[in-house]
Amino acid sequence: MSAAAWRVGVIGHPVAHSISPRFQQAGFDAAGLDARYEAWDLEPSQLESHIDSLREQGALGANVTIPYKEAALRHMDGLHETARFVGAINTIVNNDGHLQGYNTDVTGFQRSLSEAGVNPAGANAVLWGAGGAARAVAWALIWRQAAALTIINRTAVRAGRLRHDLASASASAALQSFGADDDRVADALRGADLVVQCTSVGLRGSETAADLPFEPKLLGTATFVVDLIANPLETPLVQAVNASGRRAIGGLPMLVYQGAAAFELWTEQEAPVAVMMDAAHDAMAGTVT
Repeated sequence: MSAAAWRVGVIGHPVAHSISPRFQQAGFDAAGLDARYEAWDLEPSQLESHIDSLREQGALGANVTIPYKEAALRHMDGLHETARFVGAINTIVNNDGHLQGYNTDVTGFQRSLSEAGVNPAGANAVLWGAGGAARAVAWALIWRQAAALTIINRTAVRAGRLRHDLASASASAALQSFGADDDRVADALRGADLVVQCTSVGLRGSETAADLPFEPKLLGTATFVVDLIANPLETPLVQAVNASGRRAIGGLPMLVYQGAAAFELWTEQEAPVAVMMDAAHDAMAGTVT
């Protein structure tokens, strides 16, 4: 990399809540790189022009968060295979004016499972939710050889759409989907080795901050739960599952690991993950409820 200052940041709307600037900047500083990581809160009308500005010399690229992961994909010059399969990007890399889109949520989720000692190969997995995050998790599990994948969503139609898309792309896992009020939900949760909570239920500051997406008592005795929500560190679901004697983790590890993967794409250097994780925890500790 050049000795000149580099420009990089996170694109979203809103992004004031994002802790990515905290842990990404810590990573750049620890690596001794002259880069400034910023939060770019863009109106929809600003998205295309801002992405186009990332082609300029001195721009590394960007992270992309809600609600632009799908819209930003349409402005890329090329896509990594993960982004093509998922249908959304969360990382943009500027290669001499050529913008390449990636989805590092996939590798971030896979690494968070590995760090927790969970191997999804052969697992019966349940996704609670069918949005963009669920789509990335679905492919992460399929590529790690999960045997079966059940998609449960508030609306059965959206769950069915994700199942159809996975099947159309020749997903190897056995697939099924249904609505959250379906009689089969209890059996699906009871028989799951792994449940991944992909909705906003339990998110700090939301109307559902104190809610549970489903009752932990429905889970099998050995079911492992991942709640993708990173704020708070322990959602009501994570707390309830751990209190029941089962194991659960929140979404902060995935958030940092996907960010570390993006860091490595921008810099072609190994990310200082420990430094980034510490900075993320410090940022969370300072979050106002």
